[in-house]
Amino acid sequence: MGAGHAHPLYLDRAGRVHRLAAEVKIVAVLLFTIVVVLTPPTSFWAFLGYFVLLAAVSVAAAIPPLWLLKRATIELPFVLLAVALPFLGHGERVDWLGMSLSIEGLHGAWNIFAKGTLGVLASLMLAATTTMRDLILGLDRLRVPSVFTQIATFMLRYIDVLADDARRMRIARLSRGYDPRFLWQVKAFAVGVGSLFLRSYERGERVYLAMVSRGYTGRLPHVARDRAPAGQWAVSAALPIVSAGIAIAAAVLA
Repeated sequence: MGAGHAHPLYLDRAGRVHRLAAEVKIVAVLLFTIVVVLTPPTSFWAFLGYFVLLAAVSVAAAIPPLWLLKRATIELPFVLLAVALPFLGHGERVDWLGMSLSIEGLHGAWNIFAKGTLGVLASLMLAATTTMRDLILGLDRLRVPSVFTQIATFMLRYIDVLADDARRMRIARLSRGYDPRFLWQVKAFAVGVGSLFLRSYERGERVYLAMVSRGYTGRLPHVARDRAPAGQWAVSAALPIVSAGIAIAAAVLA
């Protein structure tokens, strides 16, 4: 993995959250997401508590709220689906502003919107505080099957190369009169995609043979620090523990 590869969601900050090991943040976000998913949709106060908790984490990580809101729009297709549920749902209905809405559909819409938004925000915070390289190393330390981490590693390493190949091929097509506005020229695009696939496959074969000739045995070398300090695990445990406490308190007070 080249040091110059960084995903566009990463925010370079000097906060304490950024300095935490990737594996402890991955586990914390995973456990938090599980707590959110298991929360009944009618526990409205619990969801409010989750949002406040994530807001506190974003402040600690120095992540601008506007930055989060802009990138959280990725869930808009699911929000549109949620909007349709009250009209398409079955069961008991209620009239509101002249519209007949399904109570079950309203709960389903709220469930999708609240849990989806919390999951997206938590994932964005993880991406904003952890480089892609550290994310892959963290997954490797968590004993994720090496085949997955290695595929992700090479994808990260060569995605810029593939994008550059695709850009040069597009320029070559345009210089030969290719105009993507015309439907009958879609064949040139299809041929380009096939050619890019063949180039990528051949490059992968060459890279693999070069790795084998240098002693590759099926697993990449480990970095020096294999385990996160216990203090970092304790700090990251605050997110799932507090969220579990919020869920329990909401269930007791319901």
